[in-house]
Amino acid sequence: MPDNTPDSAPGGPGFLDSVKGFGVTFRTMFHKVDTVEYPEQRKPTAPRFHGRHQLNRWPDGLEKCIGCELCAWACPADAIYVEGADNTPDERFSPGERYGRTYQINYLRCILCGLCVEACPTRALTMTNEYELADDSRESLIWTKEQLVVPLQPDMEAPPHPMRLGETEEDYYQLGAMLAAANQSDAGAAGAGPAGAGPDRKPGASQ
Repeated sequence: MPDNTPDSAPGGPGFLDSVKGFGVTFRTMFHKVDTVEYPEQRKPTAPRFHGRHQLNRWPDGLEKCIGCELCAWACPADAIYVEGADNTPDERFSPGERYGRTYQINYLRCILCGLCVEACPTRALTMTNEYELADDSRESLIWTKEQLVVPLQPDMEAPPHPMRLGETEEDYYQLGAMLAAANQSDAGAAGAGPAGAGPDRKPGASQ
């Protein structure tokens, strides 16, 4: 049988392979280092950058989160804690039967993978382009619902309040589908520009 053992003798083929492996290192040693004077200078992130999370609202101010806890189940780092509660006729926070009464994300554990966003059935949870999350306090890195939910816009009403955009939660979800289709249309128009161009995700905007 042929001998497949690599030749490791000095000057043999194995020695040349080792030298080739350092080729990339030697080439980059003489390149100018790309230094960014952070925080005075900030390089823009990619349009689909995975940054800080946000909890979105419907256009009437109701919360999109229905407290289903699917995001917490999908999180591989066990960084999300959700506690749901029932909506009542007198106190309604979301169009569904339930809402997220308690919502926490532990950014000491979070790896910003985005699996929680993929698991969310109502697009309540999305990710922004904000990445400045460092802190020297553990308590400050456990973000609560009050910190994650987007601020009320001028045409929104602070919950709890009755449903304004339809009589059932299905009406809201159909509205969400229409808004998603409109966003995809806008994204397609933006993508027709220069290569790599795409829609920017602005923190605080309802999605």
